[in-house]
Amino acid sequence: MAGPGGVVQLPWYATGFRGDDLEAALQQLAPLSSRHGATRFMVFRSRDDRYKFLMSIEFPDKAGWDSFWYSAQFTEMRAACSGWYQVPLLYTWADLISFGEVREPAAVGEETA
Repeated sequence: MAGPGGVVQLPWYATGFRGDDLEAALQQLAPLSSRHGATRFMVFRSRDDRYKFLMSIEFPDKAGWDSFWYSAQFTEMRAACSGWYQVPLLYTWADLISFGEVREPAAVGEETA
């Protein structure tokens, strides 16, 4: 991603027996980021540690992220679910320097352009 845009990486860690509840809350929260200018969002749940989540959201500028972070929806979610995840909740603002996607994997031994 060129320019001032970036990707917010926000790790969440659920408290005991709240992994499924936190997953449901994050599934509802993440799409709301588009109301604040997000161009892409993804939420990951670890297969090795079912309490570990990573929310990744792309914004064209940091102001969009700040708008979402301080929005009523995000603030209300953090308050309503405060016992469901460990604090502090600290995000990082990162630059996307490489991205690739394969729609259909090439056959074994087949060269790709």
